[in-house]
Amino acid sequence: MMDLLKRITRRQLVLLLLIGGAVMASLIFVYHNQSFYQQPIAKVVESTIISEQEVVDSQGNQDVIYQQQLLAELMNGADKGALIELVNEFAGSYVYHPEFQVGDQLFVTIDQVNDTERLTGGIIDVKRDHYLLMMALLFAFVLSAVGRRQGILAVISLIINAVLMSLGLNVYIQSANIDLLVIMGVVVLIMTIVSLLLISGFKHQTYAAIVATLLGTFLLLVITYAVLKLTNEQGLRFEEMEFLTRPPQAIFMAGVLVGALGAVMDIAVTISSALFSLYDKNYAIADQDLKASGRVIGQDIMGTMTNILFFAYVSGTIPTLLLYFMNGAPLGFTLSMNLSLELTRALAGGIGIVLTIPISLYTTLFFINRKRARL
Repeated sequence: MMDLLKRITRRQLVLLLLIGGAVMASLIFVYHNQSFYQQPIAKVVESTIISEQEVVDSQGNQDVIYQQQLLAELMNGADKGALIELVNEFAGSYVYHPEFQVGDQLFVTIDQVNDTERLTGGIIDVKRDHYLLMMALLFAFVLSAVGRRQGILAVISLIINAVLMSLGLNVYIQSANIDLLVIMGVVVLIMTIVSLLLISGFKHQTYAAIVATLLGTFLLLVITYAVLKLTNEQGLRFEEMEFLTRPPQAIFMAGVLVGALGAVMDIAVTISSALFSLYDKNYAIADQDLKASGRVIGQDIMGTMTNILFFAYVSGTIPTLLLYFMNGAPLGFTLSMNLSLELTRALAGGIGIVLTIPISLYTTLFFINRKRARL
């Protein structure tokens, strides 16, 4: 332990103290930030199960419905400190609503004062920002511990991308005259440039990866849009977006654009980095050898990246699929309702991955030859 402390420089010690202080400050803030929310927040101080009922659905599935009486203290707003009575109904399977415990913080609505001069209201959702912060801190710690400087830059890049996405969605919500696809196109352009320059630096291989990523991403978007128009969107079920008040087609295409960006960027960075590494080890290496190496690399990662996209999209529908099947929905109807959009996104991303391999290969060769010309 003493040897470890001796190896830590004063600069590293200051950095560790700053990071530790920032972590502690963020945790303290997130546990006491109720005043920053407009929606009333209440902390559960008492919890009592007042009734339970066994139920059986038409398919023979058994469950127990519980009714829970909660007494909570308001943490913000004009009624801060007042007690509010809430009722929560949940199933033993926790399909729709969870069971709340003492100490849980809830977003609530305030209705009226009852005979005991206590407020009554309803439950909207659980306040989960502290859980989200802890997971984000754990993710940042692991990424920084493994990647060191590059890991820290990756965390910064992720934060910037999240802010850009939030700003883009906010612009779309505030202005109904701007197409979401246009907004996300600008966001993707900025995210690609900022992320790759921040992580990889101002290098020729970074420029090659940026160009290849943008070409591959927007080319797959054009192809997907053309196919949907030619087929008149037959087979796509937008019912899962029926709660939206905006055109679902634009939102779907924006999701395709953003969802495929990560996979396309990974392909472009992998090929450009590998080919530039080969060139840096042997400046006399022929273009044909670089092409052959690029093809092999692309073939090796093409299948795995396509599978990653497929699993990432489809895995989110598993709970909904189970609910449909448990309620006796036909197989074809269930799959078409829940997987048509996800499979289309995965296929579009797969097209982008396949297209990005030759695009990355020839773009990287172009920048390598430019670098050769300057020697």
